[in-house]
Amino acid sequence: MTIRSFGIRAGAVLLATAILPLASAQAQTPAEFYKGKSVSLNIGFGAGGGYDTYARVLARHYGNHIPGQPNVIPVNMPGSGALRAANFLYSVAKKDGTAIGIVGASTLMEPLLGNDKAKFDATKYTWIGSMAKDIAFCGIWKTAGIKSLAEWQKSGKQLTFGSTGPAAITAQHPYVMKNLFGINAKVLTGYKGTKEVNIAMQRGEVDGSCGLFTSSITSQYKRFVDSGDMILVMQMGPSTTDMFGKVPSIFDLAKTDQDKKVLDIHFGQLLLGRPFIGTPGIPADRADALRSSFLAVLKDPKLLADAQKAKIDIDPVSGEEALKLLVSFGQYPKDAIAAAKKAIGRK
Repeated sequence: MTIRSFGIRAGAVLLATAILPLASAQAQTPAEFYKGKSVSLNIGFGAGGGYDTYARVLARHYGNHIPGQPNVIPVNMPGSGALRAANFLYSVAKKDGTAIGIVGASTLMEPLLGNDKAKFDATKYTWIGSMAKDIAFCGIWKTAGIKSLAEWQKSGKQLTFGSTGPAAITAQHPYVMKNLFGINAKVLTGYKGTKEVNIAMQRGEVDGSCGLFTSSITSQYKRFVDSGDMILVMQMGPSTTDMFGKVPSIFDLAKTDQDKKVLDIHFGQLLLGRPFIGTPGIPADRADALRSSFLAVLKDPKLLADAQKAKIDIDPVSGEEALKLLVSFGQYPKDAIAAAKKAIGRK
């Protein structure tokens, strides 16, 4: 054997040796891949709020349904109305199925609404699903001296609402009230989550809080509503509820078709509720496993018992349904999208 032929054969062996582990990894089933691993569940908001509660209830049971039974570890990653977590999942986190997250539905709309800090295409995430649809409310503290939306409108008084950042519904809902309907609302950003906003409201830093989901009110704030300390002045979303009494809907204020379209863009997203996403590029079989396991765990009696204890509703939306809804928003006429941007103070 010549030196040259030996070199060729040796190179072929080395190449084959290098390829074998890669081929083996690619051939792994989801169960083989996830066995002994951990999945990070990145929460785009601070501890103690509604998103955090949903994520932690899921994390306690999700791994038991994923093939290979990995540990699911919740990690809070607050910042800019969950933009920090959304950007991390899109560009930084591993694309192998070991990083998923929960962000706000409004966060995922940010590229459509012209936020250049939203460095992602929401349709390219691996959509896992939502744990619940929901309805959001705006509430004000009794010290604001306003007892209803009608009284607020008549008085013209400026009320300040706390928020995590411009991408969060805690900011966008007051902006829509102000810019679309002339209601005198102001937004103060920089809080870590809804829990911190509501603490600020109780100590008088701000007058109110928006983005209060029915599940969060039921689990954390109903005593304030029942006592009259917090007055719910408006509910948002294509659906309404009388769970907390007769509260007017923002859709009642719409006077034109354009108003209605703007409200659909901003509040139709609430049907996404509590959305869970994975990074782009997760191998198809692992993505399917994450999605099917998600729907399975939401029927698990142990998770449902935990959810009942935490006073949160479970009303699942599949990953496919959630993605279809998100795509539909991008199909609105350009003038409606431009008006929706203007409603939250953007060009």
